Amino acid sequence: MDNFTPADGSITMFSTTWCGYCNRLKKQLDAQGIGYTEVNIEEVEGTAELVEKLNGGNRTVPTVIFPDGTAATNPSAAQVKAKLGS
Repeated sequence: MDNFTPADGSITMFSTTWCGYCNRLKKQLDAQGIGYTEVNIEEVEGTAELVEKLNGGNRTVPTVIFPDGTAATNPSAAQVKAKLGS
């Protein structure tokens, strides 16, 4: 997971192209100027398994990782903003 830990002030978002919740969160983050790196779990080897590990065996997206190494499943933009302290 270390190679997916984001820089301060941003998040890593695990997603898929067809995920409506992922698209909504991306739009909200863009509107608020919150930086993120998107990782498509269907294209990047090993990331689907990482998401499952973070979510008790479920392949749930969006799953985000914060700079402190903690993760959240399907957070709101407000939750992301609060966690980043921005």
